[in-house]
Amino acid sequence: MEAIQLLNTAIVKSKESRIDDSYEERLKKVCDSPVIETLNRAISDLAESQGVSKDQAAQLIIDTVKELDSIWNDYVMMEGIDRLRSLLNGN
Repeated sequence: MEAIQLLNTAIVKSKESRIDDSYEERLKKVCDSPVIETLNRAISDLAESQGVSKDQAAQLIIDTVKELDSIWNDYVMMEGIDRLRSLLNGN
């Protein structure tokens, strides 16, 4: 059990060193971007067309983008695995 606690602590500490402390500036820049304005309109349009709240529409958009990201991550991983198999089989 002690090993798990030590490893967990080490993992968290390793992530801490990679944190970009300009997150407030970055967040402001993103919030002021035309992309966010467009997403705001999309949320409103989706909420109206689907008869859901804006909160629900925003969640649907985020879930869809995450699913697309997951699908492409899986695809790229499988492509890499297929290439490795080909290399290992001498093709």
